[in-house]
Amino acid sequence: MNIANDLAIIVVAGLAGGLLAQRLRQPLILGYILAGIVLGPLTGGAVISGPHDIERLAEVGVALLLFALGLEFSLAELRPVRRIALIGTPIQIVVVVAVASGAVRLLGWGWTPALWFGATVSLSSTMVVLKTLQNQGRVGTLSSRVMVGMLLVQDLAVVPMLILLPKLGNLQAGLPELAWALATSIIFLVLMVVFGTRLIPWLMTAISRRNSRELFLLTVTALGLGVGYATYLVGLSFAFGAFVAGLVLSESDHNHQALSDIIPLRDIFGLLFFVSVGMLVDPAYVRTHLGVVLGMAALVAVAKGAVFAGLSHGFGYRNIVPLAMGLTMFQAGEFAFVLARVGVTAGGLDADHYSLILSVALVTMFATPLVSGLTTPLYRRLRSHSDVDPVLTINVGECRLRDHVIIAGAGHVGLAAARVLRALDLQVVVVELDQWRLESCRAAGIAVIYGDASYPAVLEAAGLAGARLLIVTTPATETVLAIARLAREKRPQLHIVARADSEASLNDLYAMGVYEVVQPQREAGLEMTRQALLHLDVPAPEIAAMLERARREAGGPRLSAPFRSPAP
Repeated sequence: MNIANDLAIIVVAGLAGGLLAQRLRQPLILGYILAGIVLGPLTGGAVISGPHDIERLAEVGVALLLFALGLEFSLAELRPVRRIALIGTPIQIVVVVAVASGAVRLLGWGWTPALWFGATVSLSSTMVVLKTLQNQGRVGTLSSRVMVGMLLVQDLAVVPMLILLPKLGNLQAGLPELAWALATSIIFLVLMVVFGTRLIPWLMTAISRRNSRELFLLTVTALGLGVGYATYLVGLSFAFGAFVAGLVLSESDHNHQALSDIIPLRDIFGLLFFVSVGMLVDPAYVRTHLGVVLGMAALVAVAKGAVFAGLSHGFGYRNIVPLAMGLTMFQAGEFAFVLARVGVTAGGLDADHYSLILSVALVTMFATPLVSGLTTPLYRRLRSHSDVDPVLTINVGECRLRDHVIIAGAGHVGLAAARVLRALDLQVVVVELDQWRLESCRAAGIAVIYGDASYPAVLEAAGLAGARLLIVTTPATETVLAIARLAREKRPQLHIVARADSEASLNDLYAMGVYEVVQPQREAGLEMTRQALLHLDVPAPEIAAMLERARREAGGPRLSAPFRSPAP
């Protein structure tokens, strides 16, 4: 029963670590690794009696992680940023590998472990970056799309690294083996494309017709692990086979259901993997070499940040994008732990090398939310000390910028509002910083200004002085507050309708003097209530009165308030 006891301890400890990480607004994997450090034999507790058994189970977690990655991979997400993703990402990986390898060579590392180190820290963290972007309300911006595109290609780069890096230990003697591995990989890929793309969709269709969720889940799991085991038998990586199986399955009609079914299983085995990673961290090494750990973490962060910022600028991205890239993508990611584990198993890394890699990865991941949060204030500071760039305007010449409506943000909400107002023959000018939303406005014939609405020059170009109304639809709370504050300074009597994603921001906006504040979640709930009452034959006037009362009690928008055109 030792393995059962170990699993129970790990799951409970992982829960505690996950709750702690969530409270600190960090990705859950950092909590899992912390739990592993506490439970590990190097900490002194030696709570886990069979760490090697846990490590074997953790290999399933790696396979499922890559299997899910294959299922999630989408060429559609790469298409808008394909140049920087497909060309810039390999350049970034090569440059970071060279810089990081050279740095640890100065510490006396051999070439083989140095290349392992460079490879592990060259990859950024998809989990950390996406979580950070969500917390900051930056998902959907141009910079976030560039990041996602480059992260996808980085994740794909893990697969050839898993094949090539283990052969570095004895490269000269292992060249025939390396050539055989590459040939086998190509043959396997061809077979999967020729037969897998036909057989797997047929199998999934046959299983789905049986209307059994259990059989469907079992089939999906068997495909991922079975194909992975087949590649292992021919001398390739177990995880590589699982990834290719996910990639093939992603092209079938059952990919979304397969992904939703496999995610809970992936997360549980992923918990085992990240806890097992933490169990190999040596706290004594970190204490003894704290200066080296912090120095190397700073070097990796600065080097990667500079490379990302330089590449994004070189590929034609301007304004806030290079700064956002450099301050958000600098960390070593979760696949650093995967590669490091493989490096220890293959003999390319020893215990000290492994401890340094893990320590650097953890320090940079923990620092990401804090450093990334400096993007907006730092960009504003830089812009305040530079000459004001001419504002790009599209279709604005067709508008008479007087008695018009300004909409800050052209997401789903802003674009819907713009279309309705235009249908009523009202003049509308949209302010947007995202290039792809800008193109959507251009295609729809909507007057749009490229820029950040929290800057005076941009709002002035949008005709703030003669505007009748300002609608702020962007979801980022700090941005909403900044735009509202600036508009109130320039036009104290101007009516502002703003979006709030929390009670705190709603109260802050009303305290600032904003005329109406809309909370999307609450409005969705009230609209669903209205529909339900209509179906229950409650009279429409009574429904309107009830919803109006609910809004007033919650401090929401006042539907019955008459619109008054403010004086300019």
